[in-house]
Amino acid sequence: MSKERRAKLLESIGDGIAIVPTAPHQRRNSDVLYPYRPDSDFYFLTHFPEPEAVAVLAPGADAGDYILFCRARDPAKEIWDGHRAGIEGAIEHYGADAAYPISDLDSVLPGLMANRERVYCTLGRYADFDARIVRWLNQTRRQIRTGINAPGEIIEISELIHEMRLFKQPDEIETIMHAARISAQAHRHAMQSCRPGMTEYQMQAEIEYCFAKHGCTTAYPSIVASGVNACILHYVDNSDELSDGDLLLIDAGAELDCYASDITRTFPVNGRFSACQRAVYEVVLEAQQRSIDTVRAGKRYDDVAQIAIDTIVDGLIDLGILKCGRHEALESGAYKTYYMHKIGHWLGMDVHDVGAYRNKSGGSRKLEPNMYMTIEPGIYLAPSDELDEKWHGIGIRIEDDVLVTENGARVSTSDVPKKIDEIEHLMAG
Repeated sequence: MSKERRAKLLESIGDGIAIVPTAPHQRRNSDVLYPYRPDSDFYFLTHFPEPEAVAVLAPGADAGDYILFCRARDPAKEIWDGHRAGIEGAIEHYGADAAYPISDLDSVLPGLMANRERVYCTLGRYADFDARIVRWLNQTRRQIRTGINAPGEIIEISELIHEMRLFKQPDEIETIMHAARISAQAHRHAMQSCRPGMTEYQMQAEIEYCFAKHGCTTAYPSIVASGVNACILHYVDNSDELSDGDLLLIDAGAELDCYASDITRTFPVNGRFSACQRAVYEVVLEAQQRSIDTVRAGKRYDDVAQIAIDTIVDGLIDLGILKCGRHEALESGAYKTYYMHKIGHWLGMDVHDVGAYRNKSGGSRKLEPNMYMTIEPGIYLAPSDELDEKWHGIGIRIEDDVLVTENGARVSTSDVPKKIDEIEHLMAG
């Protein structure tokens, strides 16, 4: 599909030139690097997995429309760091019309910019690379007296790419669904493995083992939050012991071929919900199910979000946690003490994937087929003087990945249970 994506982008840039670098390798400490992960926009257009690479789309260029700069083969370095595609591989295996060593970038790019109207690039993402683009542009401008024209505009390319990324193609949908199935297996395994006295990091190890076993990495740092820790939305310490009677919230998703899944489940450490835990859980589950039922082409993102808010407000009032009427709770935002985030986010190559949530007039965007999103309402009852002690430390979020279709939501993560009786049955087995 990369070829089709490039063709669509080439149509959009017309007589311009697009320059898209991959992410630089990041140093962890001393001479140790973090595991490499390519820039999502770059990988979307190229499927090229190596660092030190730049994709150039130059319609009508003598060398071809798609030029890839990458590392040349180097047998000595490959002994230490692994195989490289090299110049030949960039053409043969990754579809480049032409390829050059990355070391030639500074000498070749100004010539490719010549007589182009505009430069499209990822402004602001990599400051060092932005400076190089300005330098190439200035080099081209210095040749004006020789009859060469320099580009008159620098345009941020992200919006063009991100609109393409927002609507998933069949191969992308299958990859996300595959990652979701692996994540669901991992969450089921976590429920079956959980026991009082274990630690959050042991549960993290259990779930991430399942990811690795199926060739995946983590799509984001796993959140494994027991008891009151679940009231911290992005808790990643994952260091406490699991206590009998507490809930455990796990927000963890596998990434497969640079596509993310994202699941959250909340379940009792000892396998049985208490009465208070059950009461709050049922509110969150109803909010999530009603939101999923709302998802379909033509509905707006805010329509889905409001369903969850209304359900949670009604539930908090019924439980006596909110001590005001529905209108006041909505007008004042009192519910935000206990539900402070949105209903979900786009999902794709980034776990919080790209794409606008508002239309150009500022209104909520309509959902369209082949958008992927998460639905993840929650209630977080951190201990406070305003809250009855029986509710203290109950933090619940339920999250699924859904594909928007003409007729509704296609849930990718339904293999992991979320109804109370199903969870308790699985944990008792």
